[in-house]
Amino acid sequence: MKIWCKVISNNHLLKDLVMENYDLAMSRTAKVYDCLERACYELDLEKPLWLDRNKRDFIRHARTRFDQDSFIEEIPFDYLDFQVIEEDY
Repeated sequence: MKIWCKVISNNHLLKDLVMENYDLAMSRTAKVYDCLERACYELDLEKPLWLDRNKRDFIRHARTRFDQDSFIEEIPFDYLDFQVIEEDY
C-alpha cells in the first residue's frame, strides 16, 4: 500500500510525502494507521483524530482531509490530504 500525504494551505502544496507499507501480516486498516502515524512524524505534525466524516470519506473514496477540527493543537495550514495511491492485494 502506498499513501500520499499532502499539507495544503491557500490551495498550495506546502509539503508532501509518500508512505509505503507492504507488511502482509497487517490488515489494511493497520497499514493505513501506520502510514498516517509515520507521515505525521516525518512532517512534524501531531496525529489527527479520525472523525466520522474522515472515516466515511476514506471508506468511500480511499481519501480524506484532516482539517483543524481533526487536530487538538492549532495547525499552520488548511488541511492534511491523505490518499491511497496504490493498494496491495
